[in-house]
Amino acid sequence: MITTRVDAVTKIGEQYLKTVIPAPPSVKIELTARCDLQCMFCASSHKLRERGDMDFSLFEKILLDLKMSGVKEIGLFYLGESLLYPRLVDAVVSAKEMGFEYVFLTTNGRLLTEDRARIIIDAGLDSIKFSFNAGSVEQYKEITGLDDFNRVVDNIKATYKVRNESGKKCGIYASSIQYEDEQLEIMKKGVELIRGSVDEHYWLPLYNQAGYTKGGAGNPGRVDMMRPILPCWQLFKEGHITWEGVLVGCCFAYEPKWDFGDLKKMSFMEAWNSQAAQEIRQANLNLDVRGTACDRCVNG
Repeated sequence: MITTRVDAVTKIGEQYLKTVIPAPPSVKIELTARCDLQCMFCASSHKLRERGDMDFSLFEKILLDLKMSGVKEIGLFYLGESLLYPRLVDAVVSAKEMGFEYVFLTTNGRLLTEDRARIIIDAGLDSIKFSFNAGSVEQYKEITGLDDFNRVVDNIKATYKVRNESGKKCGIYASSIQYEDEQLEIMKKGVELIRGSVDEHYWLPLYNQAGYTKGGAGNPGRVDMMRPILPCWQLFKEGHITWEGVLVGCCFAYEPKWDFGDLKKMSFMEAWNSQAAQEIRQANLNLDVRGTACDRCVNG
């Protein structure tokens, strides 16, 4: 199940509690920085960096580099909505043909129609996770500004149906933000609408997204398996590559201060263990990130 994989990535083993470390088991590649939503809890709406699509030849170059580096899992998304990427299906096929054991996607679900779900599942995707963060028509409008709640629910149900009919082993999952008070009760009711159409659902805390939005400090993982915010697991266990081909040191890297290296100019492992990466890891190991790029996220 997906929570087993999530918890394996967020747990930092002894071999990773260093400044120079092996390749992470999982890397997320931003096929596009564009998104069809501007959710109130997401700092993407601040437009802090340029948005565009990854050149496909760069994607294939990075894939090969990651494979040679020992990465096992590839997420075909980061801060953007990958269903906006024209060659998403080609990206799935390339990653599977390259031999990655687990290729996964997270989507807001608005664009994943039944026909598109059939194509992407047939391409060999190992799992699809829906970021299902509104529990009613009204809550969806408040969060996204759009009137597409029922469309998303229908798409989730259609994707589950397509997977079952296909005989493929693609996991269908959903996560939701655990809001507070009345908003959480609305969210819980919404989850019940899709619970029978996903293999597993889990809750996430509301992150402050590197200090740019309202939420809890750091990235402690999922609600039922919270990790310490320092050292931050993603600095040691998960890579994030922007659409421009830059390896960044944060799951919410909206600014260049988290850049570890440009993969058009250096290898993944050179960037993964660059001086910038080593310095921020050492601060996390010291449990003192004051004055670093992590300061705002952890200390407010």
